[in-house]
Amino acid sequence: MLDTLFQQPIAHRGYHDADRGCIENTPSAIKAAMEHDFAIEVDVQETADGEALVFHDYTLDRLAEGTGKVLDLPSTALTGLSMRTGGDRLWLLQDLFDLVQGKVPLVIEIKSWMKPGAQNPFVRNVVDQVAAYQGPAAIKSFDPDMLGVARAHNPSVLRGIVADSMPARGDSARLSQVHRFALRHMLHFPRTRPHFVSYSVRDLPAVGPSVLRRVFKRPIMAWTVRTTEDRQRAAQHADQIVFEGFDPDNRTQ
Repeated sequence: MLDTLFQQPIAHRGYHDADRGCIENTPSAIKAAMEHDFAIEVDVQETADGEALVFHDYTLDRLAEGTGKVLDLPSTALTGLSMRTGGDRLWLLQDLFDLVQGKVPLVIEIKSWMKPGAQNPFVRNVVDQVAAYQGPAAIKSFDPDMLGVARAHNPSVLRGIVADSMPARGDSARLSQVHRFALRHMLHFPRTRPHFVSYSVRDLPAVGPSVLRRVFKRPIMAWTVRTTEDRQRAAQHADQIVFEGFDPDNRTQ
């Protein structure tokens, strides 16, 4: 099944276009990607009752008609909320599976709060849903501890590590230099054993993913490809692209 994830370009959070009212990670964006026969990447956040909400941000404020942390609200409250633009409502991972029905591959990024215990019950819940899904699907995460939980719970579910050069800014700023070094260079590999690497295209080539690709035959999924320069870099150093803002099948772009 791993090969299947590397056959069709992957639409980042679906094939979305805010100018058309098609918002990321919504049913509309997923339907648009399916119409173009693209594979799809989505994000899932943990809700207060341990369900997987198809949503990128840790808080509702930017995109949804609500405020506060996703983690503080139960799934029943969240799925009653509409997006700020477009006609979509918030939805759960199982809703996504019911819509796609195996027609295109799915890559599900599990968003992490970097908590002790790696949100263990939540990760196991997502892994169980992916294992039961009748279609090509994989999980991935920036958090190697989450991958460790996934591997221990069900090693047959495809899993990938997401990484970049780990600059000392944003979410990475709170990590120590040693921790950032370990994540950048995939030093967790012996315990996480990811099936693939999802690495920032702007940071390729890089030692960690290059070693895993060459020595351990782990393919590289480059994110997020938005420009001609990104596409050229990905073609040189990766095996797949996660793209946004253009149609990769349009050769004139």
